[in-house]
Amino acid sequence: MKAIGFKQSLPITEKESFIEFETKKPTPTGYDLLVKISAISVNPVDFKIRQNAAKDSVLDTPKIIGWDAVGTVEAVGDKTSRFKVGDEVYYAGDITRSGSNAEFQLIDERIVGHKPKSLSIAEAAAIPLTGLTAYESLFDRIKVNRETDKGKTVLILAGAGGVGSIAIQLAKKVGNLKVIATASRPDSIQWCKDLGADFVVNHHNLKEELEKIGHSQVDYILDFVDLEGYWETAAEVIKPQGHIVSITGSSKPLNLDLLKSKSVSFSWELMYTRSMFTTDDIDRQHQILNEIADLLDAGTLKTTLTTTLEGFTVDNLKKAHKMQESGKTIGKTVIQF
Repeated sequence: MKAIGFKQSLPITEKESFIEFETKKPTPTGYDLLVKISAISVNPVDFKIRQNAAKDSVLDTPKIIGWDAVGTVEAVGDKTSRFKVGDEVYYAGDITRSGSNAEFQLIDERIVGHKPKSLSIAEAAAIPLTGLTAYESLFDRIKVNRETDKGKTVLILAGAGGVGSIAIQLAKKVGNLKVIATASRPDSIQWCKDLGADFVVNHHNLKEELEKIGHSQVDYILDFVDLEGYWETAAEVIKPQGHIVSITGSSKPLNLDLLKSKSVSFSWELMYTRSMFTTDDIDRQHQILNEIADLLDAGTLKTTLTTTLEGFTVDNLKKAHKMQESGKTIGKTVIQF
């Protein structure tokens, strides 16, 4: 099968930052499905791993990355029960295994969902990683209750990004929350409003902007951009007994004492945790992806696809990575095979 990978972590402008090569098509066993891939999408995690996985070495065989994918089940392992050959599926992958930048991939069925029927292949490929991250942040980490938490406020940092774009919709349409998103450019502000944000505030003067809209404190904060940069402000604007969730990490220890007097909860969210550790509830991702598919098919949620590149090529992967590295993309970029 054809695959695209890298042997060295090089700047995306370098010729060999991605290379095309042939490798053996794998055979599924256990819970694995063999999926023939039709489309992939590129997320910030893709370029971060490309930049760091082979920083000080040259790999013997190229590393295949990529997580979001849509495809068709071609073969199944002996322990599978959720899918059959011919099923159209979508998933966000497993960071510990070979990725989706290939014509075929093995993937554990317990982290795979049925592709939304009403969406095109490209529209569906935009969803899994960001959908799972946003859903887990709201409903597994904060444990938002659709009834008792109705009308509470959530501040979404980086509303126009991939995760923010789906989090706005889930928070508003499923969680019944009042949504405040951050954005600063006219196009990203409009994008957040179109997705259902009640307010869009400028992240450069966050405290003042929140005061201006009459929400100087918020119940929940979802950080999808820069926890370290926002930490002190987040500690100030979070309500007593509120909850902060972050996907971004920090290069230095966080001062959790800032949350103590308010009894504020803090959670990390990593979409890969369940697959990395084969947690007891690994099947939860199968369930979430199917629920998100139902919400998309019902029209409650809409795809966050903004750019489609045609053809599984080195050039298109480089283009998609450049776009992600710019930090200015709105929504999601998909490569259709």
